[in-house]
Amino acid sequence: MGISGRIAALFLQSRLTPLLALVGLLLGVFALIVTPREEEPQIDVTFASVVIPYPGASAKEVEQLVTTGAERIAMQISGVEHVYSVSRPGLAMLTVRFKVGEPRDTAIVRLYNAFYEHADAVPPGAGPVLIKPKGIDDVPIVALTLWSRRADSGSELLLKLAHSIETEIQRVPGTRDVYTIGGAQPVVRVRLDAARLAANGLTP
Repeated sequence: MGISGRIAALFLQSRLTPLLALVGLLLGVFALIVTPREEEPQIDVTFASVVIPYPGASAKEVEQLVTTGAERIAMQISGVEHVYSVSRPGLAMLTVRFKVGEPRDTAIVRLYNAFYEHADAVPPGAGPVLIKPKGIDDVPIVALTLWSRRADSGSELLLKLAHSIETEIQRVPGTRDVYTIGGAQPVVRVRLDAARLAANGLTP
């Protein structure tokens, strides 16, 4: 029998073994009581939304002329871990996520400076870069997707339904933000009457 076997046999035959087990249990309970705990520990998880409007451009043009260059600028920033992008008609949206533990203030300053220094990378006609800093409290907890099998239920109807659901969810105690992403946005079409404009001495 080796050393470990002798020690095990000693503990099995000793009357102190139950007492030692009880002491260990009490020490564990004591450690659990005195250890500080937080319901929401403050962890630096910094990310930001970067929005660059490009009115009149298609999604492909936005991707080629705006999104690709913006991604390159964001990835060169120190501390950036991931960059996600979405190209839509007339709009480029990026989500820039920094490494966990990166100080929020300094990270956002670096992000602002990077896009300010590369302002010439934005093509003519594109709007100013809009940066919205976000934190761990801005991460969605529940995301719902509305869809329909019916061919006559277009995105306009689903958008109206989503807005009505927003109102109901906002009434739930403890709810912070509820917002809808996507859907057909309202469009106003203005038709000009050339004869009336000319009669009033107006131009388009």
